[in-house]
Amino acid sequence: MYKTIVVHVDNSPQLPSRLAVAAALASAHGGHLVGSAVTGITQFDFIAFGGAPVMTLPDADFDLLRRNANDQLLRFATAVGRLGVASWEQRMIEDDAANALVLESRYADLLVLSAGTPAGSRLRLVTDLPEYVALHGTRPVLVVPEDHRDDNLAGTVVIGWDASMEATRAVAGALPLLQQARSVLVAVINPEPSNPRHGEQPGADLATYLARHGVPVEVVPERSDASIAATLVGLARDVGANLLVTGVYGHSRYREWFAGGVSRDLLKQVSVPLLLAH
Repeated sequence: MYKTIVVHVDNSPQLPSRLAVAAALASAHGGHLVGSAVTGITQFDFIAFGGAPVMTLPDADFDLLRRNANDQLLRFATAVGRLGVASWEQRMIEDDAANALVLESRYADLLVLSAGTPAGSRLRLVTDLPEYVALHGTRPVLVVPEDHRDDNLAGTVVIGWDASMEATRAVAGALPLLQQARSVLVAVINPEPSNPRHGEQPGADLATYLARHGVPVEVVPERSDASIAATLVGLARDVGANLLVTGVYGHSRYREWFAGGVSRDLLKQVSVPLLLAH
């Protein structure tokens, strides 16, 4: 069960979609919904001009950032009241969204974000916000597409399964949703018998594990010349999936995590909520 759910609150047009999903999850799981808005002050506290001395931003700029965050939280409070969330709180965090949400992940079961970095954001990340939080945070991230109108995630779920640690953690993070699903399809794309991570029958071990948790599961081997992301998106579309679950893959460069191609392509192409974990 997801007992603490954090949703990113900002002034982007994507907020209503992700808030509706987060509110529905909180109600379904008897959970506590946390709306987190950030000021961005930490990241923009100082500005340096070439070799000139560092200058502090005027207090009026700080006040404006705080007022903006407070306005966002007021809209959040109005929305959760309308959506009937029983237990909730709002938080204003003096940080940028990336650092704030990574910290929030330590004390939550799930984070709900939208795809991409919000329009107008001052963030300058090496990867988009949901990927960054999934790679650096400690809990799964549910990414809600813009204009998504269905807050039901418990219909058909597709798992992109390659027996990796990332995929394993994504499945574990999605288990409360998988147990409520009507149907769960374990998609094994172009499985190689020589892959030591798979057993004799790719996907069978995961299916057994999920069945013990009462999950209605079926293994779907997929042979395709298309990319992994395109194959998963196509399968999700064909079966009318409500949710796609997969690991988020990255590699380290200069001590910073960059999301890999599959994860990034999925975030660009998928039209249903996507649960990611690293």
